[in-house]
Amino acid sequence: MIEIRELKTIQEMEQIQELEFKVWGTETIPTHQTLTAVKNGGIMVGAYDGEQLIGFSYGFAGFHNGKCYLCSHMLGIDEAYRSQGIGEKLKHTQRDIAIAKGYERMHWTYDPLETRNGYLNLSKLNGICDTYVENCYGEMQDGFNQGLPSDRFELHWHLTSPYVVENHEPTIEEAAALNTLIFNEENLPVFVAGKEQELTQAAYSLAIPKDFQALKSASQELAMDWRLQTRTLFKRLFKAGYAAVRLQPSETYNEYIFVKKETLALGGEPL
Repeated sequence: MIEIRELKTIQEMEQIQELEFKVWGTETIPTHQTLTAVKNGGIMVGAYDGEQLIGFSYGFAGFHNGKCYLCSHMLGIDEAYRSQGIGEKLKHTQRDIAIAKGYERMHWTYDPLETRNGYLNLSKLNGICDTYVENCYGEMQDGFNQGLPSDRFELHWHLTSPYVVENHEPTIEEAAALNTLIFNEENLPVFVAGKEQELTQAAYSLAIPKDFQALKSASQELAMDWRLQTRTLFKRLFKAGYAAVRLQPSETYNEYIFVKKETLALGGEPL
């Protein structure tokens, strides 16, 4: 039985440090920082298997254009416990606590080419993205990010909106494909751009590799091409008023689905 609960003590922050290092292998956030954050509007949620911490989600207060939101900075799960729905449970608990503290929105970033994150954030949690940040964290040296610009989607989770509360399905008519994915002689996915078009359709799709980490290990050159080609299309879509709303898996690739942001029941004023 996995227990999910809010964490507040220095001893719990020390456990977070140990798991953070185990997951990423880089310098960890000081406990004095995490402890101060959770005492001042931040939220740390932990997942336990008995006495063992096996996952966490950490967020602190953010502020923009006169509005406050929760900036969810890190989510990490012990490798032995991944793909068991623990990340989704952590986010839902984080959402409940955030609403109780008065937050209406939560923001976080993720690599748009990491499909496991995309599926959780968009398809399961009903988050949306209409913001692309180039090289968000600079040159990162951990195993997940080394060697490529750290481009990120900024995910917006409208915690109390009808879109999230009522689990709305976005209206997706037949999505127009912006690219195709083919496999080369080494069976590696190659980006093939579609004909450039004016963005006027109700919905668009963009195909991406199923396992970007495996692609990076096999060919840094192809991985960089995916980063740069998708960067251009993502930014065009967001500039034209579209938002990423779903990541749909198939047998050989995954694809993002984009619709006009104005068609979503998000409520409230934009930040």
